[in-house]
Amino acid sequence: MIKGNFPVEKFKALTTPFYYYDMKVLRDTITVLKNQADKHHFTVHYAIKANFNTNILKEIKQADFGADCVSGGEIQLAIKAGINPSKIVFAGVGKADWEINLALEHQIFCFNVESIPELEVINQLAAAKDIKARIALRINPNVMVNTHHYITTGLNENKFGINMMDLDELIKLLPLLKNIELIGLHFHIGSQITDLNSFKGLAIRINEIQHYFYSRNIKIQHINVGGGLGIDYEHPNHIPIPDFESYFNVFSEHLILISKQQLHFELGRSIVGQCGSLVSRVLYIKQGVSKKFMILDAGMTDLIRPAFYQAFHRIENISSEEEPEEYDVVGPICESSDTFIKNYAVNASKRGDFIVLRSAGAYGEVMVSHYNSRKSPDIHTSDEFGL
Repeated sequence: MIKGNFPVEKFKALTTPFYYYDMKVLRDTITVLKNQADKHHFTVHYAIKANFNTNILKEIKQADFGADCVSGGEIQLAIKAGINPSKIVFAGVGKADWEINLALEHQIFCFNVESIPELEVINQLAAAKDIKARIALRINPNVMVNTHHYITTGLNENKFGINMMDLDELIKLLPLLKNIELIGLHFHIGSQITDLNSFKGLAIRINEIQHYFYSRNIKIQHINVGGGLGIDYEHPNHIPIPDFESYFNVFSEHLILISKQQLHFELGRSIVGQCGSLVSRVLYIKQGVSKKFMILDAGMTDLIRPAFYQAFHRIENISSEEEPEEYDVVGPICESSDTFIKNYAVNASKRGDFIVLRSAGAYGEVMVSHYNSRKSPDIHTSDEFGL
């Protein structure tokens, strides 16, 4: 039996919990994204932090996307996956010396620089190798977005990026840094953004910032607007692919590019979010005083987003056709925060039923921990089952 896109009968031979990747959803998403990006001649760098599963990186490589990395380890994964270093950008507020040296040795496309001290260190390390480091300045546009405060990144009070008030000092410093080549400006205002007006505000703000550099005779070759496009966690079955067309149109219509400038995007969640699910089994149905608890064999060690961000994931019982009942869906970890959702209606469930937490392709597997000495969940893909 296949319920939705899940081969339930074949799941019975597997050990839960496990991550299940629907490769058709991933490939369809990549195809739509690539077609829309190519239409505008935009460059896409996949944000590896969303998911670095080898099955996914293989598809990213085949699509000829670049990579957005936030650690030396991610740079190594990107190169191992066959992604050309000339398409790798390296972001992150705290780049260690070994990570910078690794990036320099592989001659990556660009460092997204987040502070003046970082700029000075990159210059010093590049000078030791007698090479020039290409950099983009990550500037905080101070654009407010409607998302969780943990994943808002473009405001003045965030730890990320360079504030506008520091630009004058930075511009004076640049000519003294002989091993730095400024090629771009970088922006990222947050994650899981579904209101496209936020990106319109970013585009308009970039136009103003561009004028600052243009008026000082500084030519910028590349504009990188980061990522942040959200997915529909409520309706993964009906809306599996984000509206990339409208997203790109916002920038095409409102961002004024200077002649020969290239526009870059760093998309992660919107590419991989909907292709992944966490599959679990019911261990117990526990009757409380006024509610029922559905206790799963998956917990916050396997999918931390609900505990960490109070994030919502649609939950489905793919073993049951019974009428829905309300449960607090919880895990086995010895923490009260190990709760996926409270007072949630799902088909009446019993011990052994398969429960699927949807839209877990981004920031799921990559954030797995071993708290309570738990093992990592297994990984399976639809390709294994010929789907």
